[in-house]
Amino acid sequence: MRTGIRMVRKISSTRAFTRLAPHVIPALDRAVHRITRGKVLPSARMLPGLVLTARGARTGLPRRTPLACMPEEATGGWILVGSNFGRPGHPAWTGNLLAHPEAEISWRGGDVPVRAELLTGEERAAAWGAALAFWPPYATYQARIDREIRLFRLTRRNTEADD
Repeated sequence: MRTGIRMVRKISSTRAFTRLAPHVIPALDRAVHRITRGKVLPSARMLPGLVLTARGARTGLPRRTPLACMPEEATGGWILVGSNFGRPGHPAWTGNLLAHPEAEISWRGGDVPVRAELLTGEERAAAWGAALAFWPPYATYQARIDREIRLFRLTRRNTEADD
């Protein structure tokens, strides 16, 4: 494994990262993503990333959130991990997806309509194991908090059939 990735994994497991990253990384990702018209997402240099656009749970207004993701090669979908950098509360985007599972992602410069499904039971256990293999710091985040980290599977949807 490359030294850079090992170092990022170690740093991302620290409490200082948990305090600082939620304020810096999403803002930087949003700005660069907007400036490059969806072509560049800085955090995706270490982990695959996308920008989720989901309707707000209470307002119904579109909310754009840059997120790390775990692509599922076999299905063409994505797993999202609601780690919130190991902070106590669920991230707002997870509540938005629970209220409004139809969303859109910006993935590798293209817009993709998706449907989100909260994973539970055996499906969640399998996805959690894959997520830990993919990015071990998720285990550190889970160990710090009492809540169970939410996992979502995003699948492509046919917008014509959904209208």
